[in-house]
Amino acid sequence: MSAPDLRYPLIDGLRAFETTARLGSFERAADELNITSSAVGKRVATVEELLGAALFTRGAKALAFTATGREYLAQVSAALGLLAAMPLHQRAVQRTQRLRVTTPPTFARQILVPMLEQFTLAHPEVELEMLLSIPYLDAASSDADVEVRNGNVEANGGTLLMHDVVLPVASPALLARLPHMRVPADLARAPPLRTPLEPWAPWFAAAGLAWPEPHQGTKLVDLGLTLEAAVSGQGVALARPSLARHWLASGTLLPLFSITAAPAHHYYLLPHAPHGAAALFASWLTGVCEAVAAQSLAMTRELVSPVA
Repeated sequence: MSAPDLRYPLIDGLRAFETTARLGSFERAADELNITSSAVGKRVATVEELLGAALFTRGAKALAFTATGREYLAQVSAALGLLAAMPLHQRAVQRTQRLRVTTPPTFARQILVPMLEQFTLAHPEVELEMLLSIPYLDAASSDADVEVRNGNVEANGGTLLMHDVVLPVASPALLARLPHMRVPADLARAPPLRTPLEPWAPWFAAAGLAWPEPHQGTKLVDLGLTLEAAVSGQGVALARPSLARHWLASGTLLPLFSITAAPAHHYYLLPHAPHGAAALFASWLTGVCEAVAAQSLAMTRELVSPVA
């Protein structure tokens, strides 16, 4: 059939007809559609005019189908069912705000994901998509709505997420094999774990050690891998309590000294949209990071031996 031969009824007319047929009266259909019964009748009449046939018999008693109406209802119900099944026609889908967040892997695993349910429960209208970036190697900006990075905050015009500190940590198994760690200089007898993401220089300076950056041993270009290596007893790691808090709480890692230093690099947010889902998420994440950093540092101070 050619296009000029087709006559399409308005969707409102089809909905008025289907609802009336299902509920049995214009009045009940009006309540469901939130319009007047007169409007329902007019919409059904528009469909009847287009078809050139009556769909209901109107009289003093309840509405009844005509033969055409009964046959047409089956076709209309099927068509409306197909339209209703399309996700883009559903109000909940239309209200959804999609948000793409990019973050370094260790930050995601140790800080963001464990706390993420707080945000998703408070903002069910936001659909999150989480992607992992590659610190140290992935320097190009992505198409993410919110991007967390670890590096120089000022140089990249970012917003600081937390005031982190670093300090040496080691596993009980490693400490059992080493001479007792009484003062920072005793680290000379321990194997250091190396990563360009967390250089030792800031902590050496804070501890009064005029030592160069360690230059021997495996280099791990990932903070999480460095902590895992420390957990397995391979060496002493320079760790942020915020990232190591679960291992510290379980005793799998132990802080060696009470001396802390500011890390060479910081977690920060790149500029993002000032309104909408991006602003909501950024504000929430900033609060989470501040709380995690403060709680982790307080816990670490309680764990440090009084003789250290």
